[in-house]
Amino acid sequence: MADDIKIAVIGGSGLYNMPEITNVETVNISTPFGQPSGAITVGTLRGKRVAFLPRHGVGHIFTPTTVPYKANIFALKSLGVRFIIGVNACGSLREDYAPGHIVIPDQLFDYTNSRDRSFFETNLVAHIGVAEPFSPELSQQLLSAVRQAGGTAHNGGTFLIEEGPRFATRAESNVFRQWGCSLIGMTTCPEAFLAREAEIAYATMAHVTDYDSWHTSEEPVNVDMVVATFHRNIELAQKAIAIAVEKLDEDAVYECHSALANAIMTDRTKIKQETIDRLRPIVGRYFTGNEG
Repeated sequence: MADDIKIAVIGGSGLYNMPEITNVETVNISTPFGQPSGAITVGTLRGKRVAFLPRHGVGHIFTPTTVPYKANIFALKSLGVRFIIGVNACGSLREDYAPGHIVIPDQLFDYTNSRDRSFFETNLVAHIGVAEPFSPELSQQLLSAVRQAGGTAHNGGTFLIEEGPRFATRAESNVFRQWGCSLIGMTTCPEAFLAREAEIAYATMAHVTDYDSWHTSEEPVNVDMVVATFHRNIELAQKAIAIAVEKLDEDAVYECHSALANAIMTDRTKIKQETIDRLRPIVGRYFTGNEG
């Protein structure tokens, strides 16, 4: 199965409840970092096998901080995934990025403070480059797919990720605007960084549900507002995902697919074999023998 699943979607469970998906099966994967958010649903969409993972778990049981990001990305990498499409709800920090619109961001600002951001720990150190945190190639394909599906899509913007689970104060929201950020959300970090460490192309569709807290002529963000707007956009998201999957070349090679090539700093003779074995789906191709 692993060789056939090269595309994954991380988002809500509603994304894979579409009639087009056939040959559906459920996959449960254990990882060295615990269990993923939930079982992975694998189905055939426009001729390709696609893995769907509910980021917050079935029934939305994980907070943005407690989502098992490392287990999620590791599990998808274990299946052979090379491309991840993220789907996020977000607030807008710009007047022109209005609720109901979709943004394909090109930058990230990690404002979280309580998350495990890397697969690489003591005994195997790697410094990954994330100057461009999203795959530009996959991002452009997502942008085209959203527009083809009939959505209002914006190209680019800085996506600030706050810790949550609370929403921002008005003061914070205004400061984020002064920093030049376009969107605010809670889950794309460290998801995007872990995907880069795993050499997986990652891009996200950010669904604008509100104007956060800065817009004094609009009601401040609340859960009802986020859920209502996102649910209205589910059909659009499904259409865009189907189009993107259909057009995606599963064998395409992007720069991010070799992100670890020059990132590992630890002396190979100091790396324990058990560490290599633990991270084998991610680092295996760079270690062909017993380095430790």
